Amino acid sequence: MFEGTVMTFMTVSRRGLLVGLAASTVVAGAAPALALDPVFSRWGKAIRGYDPVAYFTEGRPVEGAAEHTAEWRGATWRFASAANREAFVAAPERYAPRYGGYCAWAVSEGYTASIDPEAWRIVDGKLYLNYSKSVQQRWQKDIPGNIAKADRNWPGLRDAE
Repeated sequence: MFEGTVMTFMTVSRRGLLVGLAASTVVAGAAPALALDPVFSRWGKAIRGYDPVAYFTEGRPVEGAAEHTAEWRGATWRFASAANREAFVAAPERYAPRYGGYCAWAVSEGYTASIDPEAWRIVDGKLYLNYSKSVQQRWQKDIPGNIAKADRNWPGLRDAE
């Protein structure tokens, strides 16, 4: 008798699981996909609140200040100084990191990931950020190849809906 009860319970559970999976598939299929934000931002700050201009002018990551901000591509960018803010506003494409500030290695592999502002490199006048310093080491093993792959992948990732 106990064995039959267990079997009935397992059958009902399996049936419930199948119905639940079928229903969730229908609901998930009906829901609109989430579009990728054009710029990596957390807590309302592009590239974790670091100043993109400072990578070029100071050769190092510098946190931006709340009193020096600009809006660009739907994100709030912070700057260490008013001069850096003005430089960015005048030429955002010059200073903004490639791939919207998402991890360059991840984009080369066909997905997006967050970044560590300390894992960076300027190549041919463009700023590239990576998830971590260890990921950056992987990316640096074939910079031209990884940039080429990321350049091919980025439009599809950016425009995915």
